[in-house]
Amino acid sequence: MSTPLHGPARAARLTAIGLLVGALAAGFAYTAGWIGPERLTPARIIDTFEAQAGHYPGYRKNHAKGLCVSGYFRSSGLAEPLSRARVFSQPRVPVIGRFAIGGANPLAPDTSVATRSLAVQFASDDGQLWRTGMNTPPVLAVSTPESFYQQVLAMSPDPATGKPDPARLQAFFAEHPESAAFRQWAKDYKATDSFANSSFHGINAFRLVDAGGKGHYVRWRMVPLTPFAPLPAAVSDADFLQHDLQQRLQQGPLQWQLILTLAEAGDPVDDPAQPWPAERREVNAGTLVIEQVETKEQGACRDLNFDPLILPSGIEPSADPILAARSSAYAESFNRRSREAAGLGTRP
Repeated sequence: MSTPLHGPARAARLTAIGLLVGALAAGFAYTAGWIGPERLTPARIIDTFEAQAGHYPGYRKNHAKGLCVSGYFRSSGLAEPLSRARVFSQPRVPVIGRFAIGGANPLAPDTSVATRSLAVQFASDDGQLWRTGMNTPPVLAVSTPESFYQQVLAMSPDPATGKPDPARLQAFFAEHPESAAFRQWAKDYKATDSFANSSFHGINAFRLVDAGGKGHYVRWRMVPLTPFAPLPAAVSDADFLQHDLQQRLQQGPLQWQLILTLAEAGDPVDDPAQPWPAERREVNAGTLVIEQVETKEQGACRDLNFDPLILPSGIEPSADPILAARSSAYAESFNRRSREAAGLGTRP
């Protein structure tokens, strides 16, 4: 249980958590009927996010600053009994990925945002694709699209400071006790000095379907094989994480293990704010091997929409409403930046 904060310490902590939440925010818009009589569409929520965080034509509307990578996934075969998806049995599956930091500003210093992300596309030899977008937090602060909208409002910058109002954030968290796990994670989180030694979580639950048609609910995460090292207290290079990744890959490939956590009866499979018990069974599905990085957005990932609902046969979405929300928001972001880039005559 965390120690209560008071006065300036509480304000600083709430602001830090709020900024972390805000970096995640644009990825979780919803398609219909949130609050009040007006329909809140993906376009409206992306408009709101850009109004708060800034408008950068041609860029992704969240996790705008990133770089493309490529490599392969080496299956362990241990997940094959859980899912008929070919990715779990094919020995070597080509992947395209993207490392990024949260937020809409493609010029932000790499170390100015706590949230980091890894998006991956697996292309198996049966012609099917699996796309997944993962973030450093293991859970979300909220469970529903309605709560997300309240979160967006709570994150509105104070004109006097340019940052979220700590009192408003405090009120939001007080009204949303489901945020407890996220707040505890944010309190304990220690940033690493590299993308290479960061863990990335899929957050939402999915249903694996085996060859006999039986379903198995799981959450997944990528666990680095590169040892932990803390982020330095002072970093002057605005592209610190990108330059670090490039330098590391010059020395050789980097690896992450894909860990599947299996739900048991009663575990909340439709609530991304609720963690599962630590003793749940885990399966090491294989190893993600990243071999090369390409400069900024000039790579194969540039034109990919890492929609989490692009799934192969053998992996199905749960009924988590935020999965549908993410899919709709990603589509809006992709279509908007594509139109903007076409108008600019270039692709950032």
